[in-house]
Amino acid sequence: MSKDFTFAIKRICFDENYHPSDNTRITTNFANLARGETRQSNLRNALKMIDNRFNAMANWDNPNGDRYSLELEIISVDINIEDSGQAFPSIEILKTNILDHKTNKRTEGIVGNNFSSYVRDYDFSVVLLDHNKDQPQFSIPDNFGDLHGKLFQHFVKSDTYQENFEKPPVICLSVSDNKVYSRTENQHPVLGVEYTPNESSLTEQYFKKMGLQVRYFMPANSVAPLAFYFFGDLLTDYTNLELISTISTMETFQKIYRPEIYNANATAGLRYQPNLQNLDHSLTQIVYDREERSRLAKEQGKFAEEHFIKPYQTVLEQWSASHA
Repeated sequence: MSKDFTFAIKRICFDENYHPSDNTRITTNFANLARGETRQSNLRNALKMIDNRFNAMANWDNPNGDRYSLELEIISVDINIEDSGQAFPSIEILKTNILDHKTNKRTEGIVGNNFSSYVRDYDFSVVLLDHNKDQPQFSIPDNFGDLHGKLFQHFVKSDTYQENFEKPPVICLSVSDNKVYSRTENQHPVLGVEYTPNESSLTEQYFKKMGLQVRYFMPANSVAPLAFYFFGDLLTDYTNLELISTISTMETFQKIYRPEIYNANATAGLRYQPNLQNLDHSLTQIVYDREERSRLAKEQGKFAEEHFIKPYQTVLEQWSASHA
């Protein structure tokens, strides 16, 4: 009988006083903002952008555009390895909470949004790079992402998740710059116009192993589609305000980190290929270091290898086989 894994959740408020914990992946969107001399203005500006976008989208019964604000919580999930007394920081996601200043009510938004994972860093920055080091043609190793996918699904089905969150997670990511997206006739009142990609991406395949399907939508007044990864039915399982909380939060992060795509001065047309070399874009007032993020992803992948994959290799293989 293989060991099992249990999960422990920690919640940290993401506000202008936020400081990343020692276990946080420092390439994570929210952690990256909270470093350096401009940390407090970075955080303040990002949170203001999120609230402004939320109110612009939730514009009914909101004549002054200030009815709502969002509270964000960072949800850190540790994997506890049974009987060993050891825990490993597995994933971090964001939870939105909606404050209605007209009714003084606070309602839960969506959990997920941002997705940060040491084991994903290991897969993409260690396993995939090593596999392709001496290959003439890029290929994907066998069983790529299997363990990560099983661990994530195990977490979502766990008592810990069910006790803490009412609905399954939705993760919102950038579109891929090596795919072409075509606009469809389908339009949702909040998510906007649906796009479909010309082919599946490696990220899509990786998230599919996590049990997630994907759809691409460009909300009104956005300039590029966003990728929404979800269980169930994205369009009927969540309220308009819940969906707006995810769009306003994640579009803000994308404007900061992918301004060439999400802060471009031209809107995506009928056929759209994202371009990270696009010069016709605006920058936000928020400072970050993209090259540092790429370098740190490799360091974080090595951290996962040293502290989780290698020490528990036998346990992980047995557990993975028993969860086929």
